[in-house]
Amino acid sequence: MNVISQIFSWINNEILKMTWLSNLIKGLVENVFGLSIKERLGGSVHFFIYDTIKIFILLSVLIFLISYIQSYFPPERTKKLLGNIKGIKGNILGALLGTITPFCSCSSIPIFIGFNAAGLPLGITFSFLISSPLVDLASLLILMSFFGAKIAIAYVVVGLILAVVGGSIIDKLGLEKYVEGYVKEIENVDAEIIGMTRNERISYSKEQVKDVFHKVWLYVLIGVGIGAAIHNWIPQSIIETVVGNNNPFAVLLATAVGIPMYADIFGTLPIAEALFGKGVGIGTVLSFMMAVTALSLPSIIMLSKVVKPKLLAIFVAIVATGIVIIGYLFNAFSFLLV
Repeated sequence: MNVISQIFSWINNEILKMTWLSNLIKGLVENVFGLSIKERLGGSVHFFIYDTIKIFILLSVLIFLISYIQSYFPPERTKKLLGNIKGIKGNILGALLGTITPFCSCSSIPIFIGFNAAGLPLGITFSFLISSPLVDLASLLILMSFFGAKIAIAYVVVGLILAVVGGSIIDKLGLEKYVEGYVKEIENVDAEIIGMTRNERISYSKEQVKDVFHKVWLYVLIGVGIGAAIHNWIPQSIIETVVGNNNPFAVLLATAVGIPMYADIFGTLPIAEALFGKGVGIGTVLSFMMAVTALSLPSIIMLSKVVKPKLLAIFVAIVATGIVIIGYLFNAFSFLLV
């Protein structure tokens, strides 16, 4: 048992948290740049370089592996698979499908449109839409590198529950008539499922890595920059006053602040890490992350072109309410996770 514990500890420290990289960057900052990482400027430089490289390394490896797996589930096969399952099982499958699609909220909407055009139940398509930007295998492992396994697994579980419950509620409300008419008129071509060779899957995975990098690199740099500023320049007393555990509205405020922003989970994590390091409750931190990734303003604007205002309002209300509840629950039971 002790050997297994040591193996997991080594994987967590050397592969996920990349302690070796942190030490390498520390030597660079102190010996080459002549800055102490215990001071604000040196600490900010270390935070920025270390977190940026760590995220990009993890991102490259994980997106490649996930895309390789995803290559076995082309849209035609997915539509056929989901089309044969109804009810809560369909919502669960739709939510799980979102975990193998490393997309931001805006990138998930075209697939959401395709699923609706194919005649899939509305609840299943919304379970996918909630899950896809919120929870994926890459976010699970990167969350582990920042917050540890307990918090990462709990985040994924509650994210999936939110996707399943949200999709199920929308399904029960019978809101199909609030999907814009043109979506249902899109021609659904039942294309033949063509198998890919191993080399084609590798090429596809490489292209996915390039595509995801192109979409997220700027947001990662911005997120790491904000995280470095929070971590080293903003006094802890100010952060505790605004979103600390003593503020009963901290979760509501974090959710409200997160919605207008646009980033994916990879760009949001450094900010969350810095807030958590300043003593902000884990529930408040996760609520901010979920709001940014699942309810970003650009994705809501895009979704408004696909569904009518009533359905859009119900979707936002369900997801926002779920995020707030999750935030308060995580804060209340944080002693089990931290």
